[in-house]
Amino acid sequence: MTFDVVGTLIDFESGILRCIRSFSPVPDDRSVLAAFGAAEDAQQRLTPERPFPAMLDPISVQLAAELGIPELAGSPSPLRWSLGSWPAFPDAAEVLARWRDRFVLVALTNADRAALEAWGPALGHPFHATVTVDEVGVNKPDPRMFEAALDKLAAVGIGRDEVLHVAQSQYHDIGAAHALGLRTCWVERRHGQAGTGATPTATVVRPDLHVRSLAELDELLQGTAVLDGGRAAG
Repeated sequence: MTFDVVGTLIDFESGILRCIRSFSPVPDDRSVLAAFGAAEDAQQRLTPERPFPAMLDPISVQLAAELGIPELAGSPSPLRWSLGSWPAFPDAAEVLARWRDRFVLVALTNADRAALEAWGPALGHPFHATVTVDEVGVNKPDPRMFEAALDKLAAVGIGRDEVLHVAQSQYHDIGAAHALGLRTCWVERRHGQAGTGATPTATVVRPDLHVRSLAELDELLQGTAVLDGGRAAG
């Protein structure tokens, strides 16, 4: 199982809002998160080789101007400083610990190794392998990120038809993984909420599995078989 980390396992929207609220009240969370998503989209197109934590500096400059909160600007920015304190989703550590003995778990993240290590205690250090932007030199949805993970798995005898990519981001993950022929599970953390939050907007690609949480996926995996003939069912 390969995992998006930011947004799937780490609740980055709560982390962003908590940081910004430390400087100024935020009456409209939806607008703030949408502004972040748009700024990330623009920045990723400008600097596709830059890890997500480093992108937080120019993103913060744009947010400072849009939100009228000059304290957000800086290098490193408050958002970047706060990244290590962003919380894990409540179901993440428990479910990952249960899966660690059953599956090979690979972090496939636009974060860098330092950020991933900072989140390690909150997640329970669950991963058998990691693929980060500072290792590959590009960000998802670039297919080279996914190919780097597949190469690591192939080295231990795991083929792409045995991989399930688990992610909340249609923009960064689901569409790109689907295009490579990987099975996908969309963890729609924002189920029932309007908009795409702090994630850039994208065309919604139908995944093989669609759940609202890791806990829900865990229930599927504990129940009747959800993998049938090399493709996901249900």
